[in-house]
Amino acid sequence: MTLPRTPSFRLDGKRALVAGGSRGIGLGCAVAMAEAGAEVTVVARGAEAVETAAAAMRAEGWAAAGRALDITDHAALRDFLGKAPPFDILINSAGLARHSPALDTRPEDYDAVMRINVRAAYFLAQEVARGMVGRGGSIIQISSQMGHVGGPDRAVYCASKHAVEGMTKAMAIEWGPSGIRVNTVCPTFILTDLTRPTFEDPEKRAWIESKIKLGRVGEVEDIMGACVFLASDASALVTGTSILVDGGWTAE
Repeated sequence: MTLPRTPSFRLDGKRALVAGGSRGIGLGCAVAMAEAGAEVTVVARGAEAVETAAAAMRAEGWAAAGRALDITDHAALRDFLGKAPPFDILINSAGLARHSPALDTRPEDYDAVMRINVRAAYFLAQEVARGMVGRGGSIIQISSQMGHVGGPDRAVYCASKHAVEGMTKAMAIEWGPSGIRVNTVCPTFILTDLTRPTFEDPEKRAWIESKIKLGRVGEVEDIMGACVFLASDASALVTGTSILVDGGWTAE
């Protein structure tokens, strides 16, 4: 009898681009790619932050580089990707949230959130996919549980993440024949420096913990394994879908 073998979760020989990879969830994603053997390029707006992240990874013996890049600048994005060798993996963790009651939403806040969460995510995927045609690859958008449900004071954010879920499905359909897989990872509330003020509010933390069935808030490490799975051959038949890392929030 010939027994089946588990496809590899290793990423040796792969090139991974991680947008928003200098801190928080994005940094966790970058580390996950590097630990699995990929050559990682971290991009974010701050030159010092991306180089600090890349240097810390290199100190671990991993292959990593940093590049200052505003992914909302389509011309700069296209120039960068046009000069770089093709990437095998894209993880987009860049994002923005400006919460308010829907009746109080300001047009400038709506535009800012949509510009990075939807427009930049769309064209980043498009430009990276150009280099994957004929080679295949994995595109992973860090979406949110709020791309599957609603939440108070989050109408704009929910709209942006529902849009990411929709475009991911459509891109997966179009690019599947080229061997390009497109998926999302949808975290619940993750404790980072950016979200810490929310968790320091006892009322908000109690509401969050009441919705998470596993009884705790998320940590960056909770996201990393899902990203390795979607980036690797272990998920070779997975496309156009979401991995909900939400502690059961969306189960009801």
